[in-house]
Amino acid sequence: MRPGLVERVRSLDPLVQDGLLAALLFAATFGAGRLEGRAGLLLQAALVLPLVGRRRAPRTVFALICGAALVQWLLGLQLPADAALLVALYTVAAWSERRWTVAAAVVLTAGIVLASWRWSPDGRFLASVAALTAMAAVTAVLGSNIRDKRTYLSALEDRAVRLEHERDQRARLAAAEERTRIAREMHDIVTHNLSVMVALTDAAVYAQEHSPAKATAVMHQISETGRQALTDMRRSLGVLRAGEPDAERHPPPGIAQLEPLAAQMRATGLATRLEVLGDPAPVPATAQLTVYRLVQEALTNTLKHSPSGTRAEVAVRCSPDAVDVDVTDDGPAPSGPSSPGQGLAGMRERTTAYGGSFAAGPRPGGGWRVHARLDLAAEGAAA
Repeated sequence: MRPGLVERVRSLDPLVQDGLLAALLFAATFGAGRLEGRAGLLLQAALVLPLVGRRRAPRTVFALICGAALVQWLLGLQLPADAALLVALYTVAAWSERRWTVAAAVVLTAGIVLASWRWSPDGRFLASVAALTAMAAVTAVLGSNIRDKRTYLSALEDRAVRLEHERDQRARLAAAEERTRIAREMHDIVTHNLSVMVALTDAAVYAQEHSPAKATAVMHQISETGRQALTDMRRSLGVLRAGEPDAERHPPPGIAQLEPLAAQMRATGLATRLEVLGDPAPVPATAQLTVYRLVQEALTNTLKHSPSGTRAEVAVRCSPDAVDVDVTDDGPAPSGPSSPGQGLAGMRERTTAYGGSFAAGPRPGGGWRVHARLDLAAEGAAA
């Protein structure tokens, strides 16, 4: 058969394919043997026609063909259509469990023994049994191999579907985590820089009348704060690349940038004292960025919620295994029930990413305290 014809046949419905197989087998065996009257024709049909439903009910079809073969044996009619028994055995092996394959092979072997006993030439009984049994064994093995291959391919397809589903889930989780990260970064950047710019603008307006030079310096500082905010936002959104000039001029902030941050807060009127203990150099860059954002958010909250004259103290302690951050102020504690905002939630998320601890609340002697501890051993999980 030509390859194109084979592909067209394979594209047909399985019932149609089995019908074509039964028709071809009927036509091939119809002229190869001698059908003795109506009984031979009926047995020919009974042996071949059940193959139409072989894949829908393989065991039932095998039983029907075996029944027709038994009637044929009882009537003493030898028909070439007995080849349908091999097709039925192959179908049972390919589409049923292994125990049914063994049972069908045993039944067919019994039929081979009976047929050889009745129709084999003198002295050829054992040879006939051996030859026909070998054919049946090969047929059963081929069918079993097809079944195993189909099972293996089905398992591969299921595994591929599961992997694709897991990949989609991981992609959705990664997208959600990225959105959370961007939202957290944008909150910290926008809140801090806008708070600083508002405070500086108020100072510039106040100084404009009494000290124009100081007002001009404050306006320059406002401009620089805005540019830094734009750079930080672009970096958080993934717009900046390593090769861009802005990326080199404005690297991700870390512990070394805490002093400029404290100076910026002092410029807004918040007296800020910074103390860094230990060597921050071994601290990973991602952990340093987390420390910077924690201090930035804590000082921004102090700037927004505390009155003029409030003092803030920042203490960062670096060790090989952990980084401790303490930010305290002496402003009055918030009145009324506390409602943790997005800032505190973001600070807790940043700390939890390092397997650390976070606490924020009023101090017994007055003021507010934020404490965070980053476990550097969990840095891989944070990354």
